Amino acid sequence: MGNRGMEELIPLVNKLQDAFSSIGQSCHLDLPQIAVVGGQSAGKSSVLENFVGRDFLPRGSGIVTRRPLILQLIFSKTEYAEFLHCKSRKFTDFDEVRQEIEAETDRVTGTNKGISPVPINLRVYSPHVLNLTLIDLPGITKVPVGDQPQDIEFQIREMILQFISRESSLILAVTPANMDLANSDALKMAKEVDPQGLRTIGVITKLDLMDEGTDARDVLENKLLPLRRGYIGVVNRSQKDIDGRKDIRAALAAERKFFLSHPAYRHMAERMGTPHLQRVLNQQLTNHIRETLPQLRSKLQSQLLSLEKEVEEYKNFRPDDPARKTKALLQMVQQFGVDFEKRIEGSGDQVDTLELSGGARINRIFHERFPFELVKLCGVRETGLFTPDLAFEAIVKKQVVKLKEPCLKCVDLVIQELINTVRQCTTKLGSYPRLREETERIVTTHIREREGKTKDQILLLIDIELSYINTNHEDFIGFANSAPAQGRSRSLLTPLTRDGDGVIRRGWLTINNISIMKGGSKEYWFVLTAESLSWYKDEEEKEKKYMLPLDNLKIRDVEKGFMSNKHVFAIFNTEQRNVYKDLRQIELACDSQEDVDSWKASFLRAGVYPEKDQTENEDGAQENTFSMDPQLERQVETIRNLVDSYVGIINKSIRDLMPKTIMHLMINNTKDFIHSELLAFLYSSSDQSSLMEESAEQAQRRDEMLRMYHALREALGIIGDISTSTVSTPVPPPVDDTWLQPGPGHSPPPQRRPPSALLPPGRPPSLRAAAPGPPPLLPLPVGAAPGPAPPALAAPPIPSRLGPAGSNDPFAAPPQIPARPARIPPGIPPGVPR
Repeated sequence: MGNRGMEELIPLVNKLQDAFSSIGQSCHLDLPQIAVVGGQSAGKSSVLENFVGRDFLPRGSGIVTRRPLILQLIFSKTEYAEFLHCKSRKFTDFDEVRQEIEAETDRVTGTNKGISPVPINLRVYSPHVLNLTLIDLPGITKVPVGDQPQDIEFQIREMILQFISRESSLILAVTPANMDLANSDALKMAKEVDPQGLRTIGVITKLDLMDEGTDARDVLENKLLPLRRGYIGVVNRSQKDIDGRKDIRAALAAERKFFLSHPAYRHMAERMGTPHLQRVLNQQLTNHIRETLPQLRSKLQSQLLSLEKEVEEYKNFRPDDPARKTKALLQMVQQFGVDFEKRIEGSGDQVDTLELSGGARINRIFHERFPFELVKLCGVRETGLFTPDLAFEAIVKKQVVKLKEPCLKCVDLVIQELINTVRQCTTKLGSYPRLREETERIVTTHIREREGKTKDQILLLIDIELSYINTNHEDFIGFANSAPAQGRSRSLLTPLTRDGDGVIRRGWLTINNISIMKGGSKEYWFVLTAESLSWYKDEEEKEKKYMLPLDNLKIRDVEKGFMSNKHVFAIFNTEQRNVYKDLRQIELACDSQEDVDSWKASFLRAGVYPEKDQTENEDGAQENTFSMDPQLERQVETIRNLVDSYVGIINKSIRDLMPKTIMHLMINNTKDFIHSELLAFLYSSSDQSSLMEESAEQAQRRDEMLRMYHALREALGIIGDISTSTVSTPVPPPVDDTWLQPGPGHSPPPQRRPPSALLPPGRPPSLRAAAPGPPPLLPLPVGAAPGPAPPALAAPPIPSRLGPAGSNDPFAAPPQIPARPARIPPGIPPGVPR
């Protein structure tokens, strides 16, 4: 292969494969390997056993390989095997290897023919192998047996595609010679993922079982159904040989004799057989790794950089170091305080883009939910037949007392959001469960303590309002301006803050009554501003369906339909006009009552108020609707106007003071507590060592991260020493691959030579081996290297086995051997494949 670095490429990939498999991660790297694909009983297992020289794979009828087997062959002076799942044990008896494969398969898949995509990793050290990494995949099957699901064919197909679809995988497509090659499932699947044939190598098995008078010469010469990398034929042991425990070395000798003596194959005997296939795969895999090396290095470096920051604190890690625990505790408490503050302020990386949280939700509570609750109270006022001054004061005090409920409800909503924010911020403490639990407990307890003080202060504010009715307030309209003649189209409540004509809210709503039959519904994208309500076809806001001005609009509740899960509210015009087309009101539907309340609060910000409920007195009786004395009616209307004016003043004051009180007594106080007192509470609550005990998940994560980090560093170190200038065999030029383009069931094209395989007539084969390079458009034999072969290494042609004179067979020449010095490892017996 040219230098020491290139010889270590396959062991390097094996190391990566083991490192990433042992920690249960692939590191998002597609490591170069060879995937063996074929139908049931195609001979895949026999080919792999011939590589190893030992019987070690399960045998039987039906589907035998039920989990992918990652087989790593490593040249070594001693012979043994080991599994990744029991790496401490070395197997020298290969019958035990077979039993372990069967037991490990049954452990995951059960004993009745089930399958699983979880691989088994087996490493075989032997002086009789070349470095290779192969994946033995389950045979392609059609009919389920045993406990196999009905879609077993689909499952196996998906499992095979998962491995062969990777650009880094070579595909070894195994097809028996006694089967029509055009119907080969292995070749069809390879063609799906590798249409140019850049990664596919064909293997023809069972050549000795073909009907008498037939042969596979045209296939092996790459004439019938050509592949860019060509085909290699092998002869495995028969079932009788396997049952009789025929030695694999004897089987390889018989395979060699078969090719040398068969009249159809003897001219290409040097390019057939298991030893040649092993050499070709070794060279092809090495070349493939070399080609993917730059991309592999880039991915390794990218993974290493992404881990560098996280691993920094673990490089010199000592679990029982008290200084490290103290530092970690200080850092985590400090980070918790920063995260809490950012979530409340809605800044930095703590902004949730999926839903409102933290400060954004609290802001909505202050400026939408709380004012909405206040407005709902304005519609419930009792007016008696008292003298105006007494009636006015009594009604105002009743209205002010009712403010306590929405104010306390506002505090409860803020507390719930604060507790949720604390829980979100403690997720970063998940590595230390005890610390997270104590932090949540201490901060939540403090919030609950502040709850009582905050509610007491708010109730005090309302009691202060009740203690004195200030009719001299500068905003109070006074008795002179409260005459019934003064009409009011809107509530005397001051409109809520809004950003001019800016958008107040966007979102999806369903119009329930838009169809002609009044029973249909349609969803639109709504945009609410301070002046109008518009709806569009979708959120791109390109196709506007309608724009409705907000003048004289109000909101009322609508009972949801009997068969509907939607919650509905309606918009209507107070002047009894149609709101949209012929509709007196538009019914808008949401998925939850919370969404309805939130939209109502948004409309409130735009100045669209709820319809006032029909007033009731304390006994529940409805207000008299019959005509009263005109003078009495004027007195009642005067009181109503005075109450509206004064309650509006109080509401304005409460809307202003409530957020300030909650911010001061609860939110800001909690932030100060976290920054200044939380650490002291943590130290006093329990022992520091118990606080900083890691979770099992964190310890496992750290261990995995460190192993991944060191594996990546080691891999990059080895790759950095490899010279990428080594000469390797290029991918052969394209061949006529139209034979798999038609749909299934088509017959293969007639036996003809592809244009790229044609040679000038009469050119003797022996001349081609000495050519300075492959002729244009001539496919190189599998495993050949460009340029002239060294004379000392070139195998001389065998005259007695040459094909017919004038043969145009592109494979008639002996194989060209890559231009590299021969490396014969010491201690290899003569005749053993290198």
